[in-house]
Parts: sequence; C-alpha cells; structure tokens
Amino acid sequence: MKTGATLNRAVEQLPIAPRQSKRRLRFCYIQWHIIMTLRKRKHQFEISAELPQHILKRNEKQTVHTATHGRSNASPWKLVATGIWSVLQTLEIISLLGISVGVILGCFHSWYVQSLHENFLWFSNIQVVEQEISFRTECGLYYSYYKQMLQAPTITQGLKELLYDNKTESRRTINLLKRMNIYQEVILSILYKTLSIERYLEPVYFYLYTVFGLQTLYVISLYITSWLLSGTWMSGALAAIWYILNRVDTTRVEFTIPLRENWSLPFFALQIMAITYYFRPQLKPSQQWWSFTLIMISTFLFCIAWQFNQFILLIQALALFSMDCLDMVPASKVTSLYFVHIASLLLVWILQFNNSMLLGSLVLSFILAALVVRHLQRNLKSGSFIARVLKLLLHFIVVFSLAVLTNNATKKILGLESDEHIFKFLKAKFGFGATRDFDAKLYLCEDAFGLLPSDTFQRLLNTLILPSYILILVITVVIAITVAVRNLGCSSTVIQSTSIKEQNMTMLRPDMAYNLMHNVLFGLLALSTMRMKYLWTSHMCVFASAAICSSHLWSLSLKAVRLYSPQWVRVMRFAVPILIFTYLYHEFWPKIMIELSDLREFYDPDTVELMNWIKSKTSKTAVFAGSMQLLAGVKLCTGRTITNHPHYEDKKLRERTKQVMDGPGANDPDLMPSPYPRFCDEIKSNKPPYTLYFSRVFKNKTFHVYKLKKKKNVHN
Repeated sequence: MKTGATLNRAVEQLPIAPRQSKRRLRFCYIQWHIIMTLRKRKHQFEISAELPQHILKRNEKQTVHTATHGRSNASPWKLVATGIWSVLQTLEIISLLGISVGVILGCFHSWYVQSLHENFLWFSNIQVVEQEISFRTECGLYYSYYKQMLQAPTITQGLKELLYDNKTESRRTINLLKRMNIYQEVILSILYKTLSIERYLEPVYFYLYTVFGLQTLYVISLYITSWLLSGTWMSGALAAIWYILNRVDTTRVEFTIPLRENWSLPFFALQIMAITYYFRPQLKPSQQWWSFTLIMISTFLFCIAWQFNQFILLIQALALFSMDCLDMVPASKVTSLYFVHIASLLLVWILQFNNSMLLGSLVLSFILAALVVRHLQRNLKSGSFIARVLKLLLHFIVVFSLAVLTNNATKKILGLESDEHIFKFLKAKFGFGATRDFDAKLYLCEDAFGLLPSDTFQRLLNTLILPSYILILVITVVIAITVAVRNLGCSSTVIQSTSIKEQNMTMLRPDMAYNLMHNVLFGLLALSTMRMKYLWTSHMCVFASAAICSSHLWSLSLKAVRLYSPQWVRVMRFAVPILIFTYLYHEFWPKIMIELSDLREFYDPDTVELMNWIKSKTSKTAVFAGSMQLLAGVKLCTGRTITNHPHYEDKKLRERTKQVMDGPGANDPDLMPSPYPRFCDEIKSNKPPYTLYFSRVFKNKTFHVYKLKKKKNVHN
C-alpha cells in the first residue's frame, strides 16, 4: 500500500501532464491495487487451506476475541512464531505416524513370510537333513558354503577352502569367491562365529531371519518411495499392502530363501528410493550428498549379491539414457548415476578377484558409449523440432552401435564366454537363433523363462492393482509424451526454453518421470520372461499407489474433465485410497488368516533316504554325477564332491553338464542306439552292455544310484 500511495502522489504532482493522462494513470493504479488485493487474499486462502483444522479453529477464536475485546496483547511476531511452531508440530506428528506405519508394515511382511515358511514345512520340527533338503536347487548350493564356513576350524581356514575349492566341480580347483556371489554367506558366517550367536540361535535360523529381515527393508523402501512421489504416507501404506497381498507375484522368498535375488532386491528397492529422492528438484547440497551416498552404497550391495546385476543395471541405464535424451531429468545427475554404475561394477570386479564377466558386461559398454557420444555430439539439444528428432535418432543409432562394437571387442580381447548362454537363450526365445542349442533349450523348457502367464493378470485384477495401474500408466504416458514433445520443440532462446522446461517439470516431475520409465522397461521384461516379474510387480505397487494419492495427478485429471477445484482434489486424493483399503481388508484379511492357519509338514522320505545312505555308505572322497538340481542337495547334505551344479555362468561347466546329460560313455562304440528317449531309462533296464560299465548300488521309489566300474574290471 505504501507503493500505491507513492504512485498516487506522483500522479497528483504531474505539472505538465494533461487531465486525461492523469485519469489513465489513476485507472491503472486502481487496477493494480485490485489485482494485488486479490492475489493477497488468494495467497492467504491457499495457506489457510494447507493448515490443519484445529489451527484454523484456534485462529478463528483468536480473531473473535480480538474483535470483541480489542487489540490482542501478543505481538505479531509472536503470533507468527506460534503459528509456525504449531504447523511444525503437526507435520512432525504426521511424519512420525507415517514412519511408524511403514515400519509396522515392513515387520508384518517379514513375520508373514516367515510364518508361511514355518507352517508349510513345520521347519522347526523336522530333521536337519530335511531342513537342508528344503533348500532346493541352487539355494542348497549357496547355503552349503555358509555351512562349510561354519564347519571350518577357523575363519582363515574357511576362506582358504573357498578360494581353493575342489569339491564343487570334480577334478577342478576353482575360486568360489570369484565364480559366485557368496559374500553374504561369508559375512554371515563370520558374524555368527565372532559374535557367539550360537549361544542364542541355531545357524540355520540366523540365516533365515537375516533374509526375512531384509524383506522389512524391502517393504519400507517401497513405502518411502511411494510417499516421496505422492507427498502422503497413505500411498506408502497402499503400496506396502498391495505388495503383501500380491505375494505370489511380488516375491518367492518363503520357499527360495537363499536365492540371490532375495538378498539383492531389497537393496535394489533402496537404490530406487534414493534415486527418487535424488531427482527431486531444489534439493539442498547436503540432501543431494546424502541421497547420492545412499545410491552408491545400495547399488554396490545390490551388485555384490547377484550375478545378474549387470542386466538389471543395463535396463536402468536405458531408462536414464532415454530421459536424458528427452530432457526429463538433469543431465548432470544422469552422468553421476552412470558413474555410480561403473564404480559399483568395478568394485565388485575387484572383490571377485577380477571376474572377467563384469568387465565384459553390456552395461559398461553402453554407459561408455553414451558418455562418449554425448560428449562429441554437443548440439544434440538445440535446433528446431524436426532437427532435434533427427539428431536424436542418429544419437540412438550411434550409441547402440558403439556399445555393441565395444562389447564384442572387449569379449574377444579378454576371451570371455561366461554369459554367452544368456544371449543364446535370448536369440532363441525371440526367433533370432537356433532353438536346438543345448543351453538355449535348457532355459526354454523351463516355465519360469516363458511368457508371463495369464493367471498372473487375474490375481492382480482381484486386488484392484491392475486396473488402477493401467489407468494411471496411460494417463502418465500421455503426460510424458506431451512433455517430451514440448521439450523437443523448445525454442533456441534461453529464456523461452527455460520457461517451457519449468512448465514441463511442473507437469511431470523428474522423480515421477524416472519411475514411469522404470516401470515401462521392467514391465516389458516381465511380460517376456516370467521369472523377471518380481522386478516389475513390486514397483507396480509403488507407481499405482503414488499416482492414486498424488494431488498433482488428480489436479491434471480433474482439469481435463473440467471438474477441478481444490476441494475435489483433496476429496479424491484421500477418498479413493480409503475405499481401496476397505475393499482389500474385507476381501483379503480373512484369506490371510486362513492361510496362516493352514499347517503342513515337509515330507520327502526318498530324498532323505538317499542323503542318509550317501553319508553312511559312501567314501568321503566319492564323486557324484547327475542332475544339477539334485547335486546341489548332495553337496549341502553330504559334503561329497560333485561334477556339476546349477550355477551356470561358466563355459567349461556348461560343457560338462551337457556331457553328464548325454550320459557317461555315450560315445562308446559298444553302446547301441536305444529305443528309450533318456539315458536314465535305458540304464534301469540292466541290459548289456550297460551292466558292463555300471553297477546299481542304491535304489528306492525315486532314485537309482549306479557306480561306474573301473576300467580294469570292465576288461576282465
């Protein structure tokens, strides 16, 4: 108002201006005064709309008291400080409540899957050999190294046995820390010994509770990610509840406990949470530093725990690359995340004793290609819309071509063949390679590596997550396409370009853009390969819940149908999730109670009999050949030497597995073509010349064990 009075006096003091000019100036002043008053009232209304109801009521009482009894004795500064303190207290209570709900849901999920594991197997009541047999296939192989470290007389001796192992692959000495991702078993066994946990807990339960405890971290990470995207902890609660109720499609931890993904995916969820926070605009330097540090730590822990880390990081790098090209996220932050990927993989490469599979990873080649081409093509983000689109297409072609060339050159120089079976499988799956290749067929015959089955969608539909997700995905993709087109069409003028980018950032924030691209790419991966659905469904819960509780998306949606008002946004933002909560509780809580009351017991007498016979009737130096899945159990339960195993990332092991599957002596000229399709069926017939080479030493309803006769006995 002081500025307005000054302007009015200036108008009066104009000596040479005509009367008409003075009237025009007064009219402009009146317009200015009205606009400023309306803006001030609108600003006061927006502030009051954000305040809790009890603060508004208290302010109303104070206003009435002041109007009745005269001016308040409290100074304006004191009133402002009191109001701010009340708001902070309210926000602190809400945050504390939100954090408490997240921790409770995380602990509930951990207890839930542990209870299912106990109830399904009666794990606490069965024999030790039965507990170990329950760790099927490669799970048993990984757990065997935890057991081996605990049985070693000293930690140093245990590490030496892992570094020079000759029992996992007969007639070969391998470095297990180089070949496999078993640092978690090593660290856990060291903690168990040094902390004297044996006084309180059996080794197997220390292992189980650690893995189930990581599920708490997993759920809390999903919870906070959704909270960050939406601005309310209610969306985090919805994400966690959806994750728990869709357990069949979000996790398999209750029956594959030692599987590598159960160790690594919690840290991957933590990394996504940190990246989501890192992409938030207007972060303070300290906040940016802490989030970046958390990204580095979580990415490293994710990489060290799973041999397939490079393929997951490749998809993440593709998401970052796409958003960088479309100006949806700051280029500097994308570059920082590229270097996090590189540093994590190189650090794991060092800890795994120069595991060459990591140096030949496609993600390293892709990141290096993206950085080099972006540095050379500096004018990528300038020019008209058509020019930028053409530059972008050229950029994609050059980056992907350079990445493939770099990867092929690296593998030829280093002689890498460790992961060729994965590319054989991908080529055969999509019709670009020979389907009769042994390694490709080994994967193609497994349902887990087929397309995502239709019953998955039915289960997701029953919990309402699928329709919510599809609707929100369509809306967000439309917004993303609009933002991308506007970004590509930005004017070369710096001011106009900055203004458009700020508007686009309001439409689609960088953190939401990253989560959208992450969802799309991992969704395509899950649709093509069922085993990868666990990377998608968990994040589906986050994305759908965050959008449902987002005031921003509700505002855009209501504006599109011309029903926008702040009141409607608040109603829809909280009413819809409450309705979903009500439906989920009514529909699924009784089913959870029934599931928890379903008590079963582990029963596999034939395998128990086989393992007991091997331990009691065979030499400790005996070597066993057979299926990869069974031999992992033999290694765990008996400690005997085996010929092959399910950890398939080695060419020599794959060749040996093929020889075992073909059958011992398959190339011997005395063995004639058999009418039986399998060697196992042929040898059971006990017909010559098989009896000349093999003698049956054990038999039950499921298993037959044959001893290979020595050459001198064969020729006698």
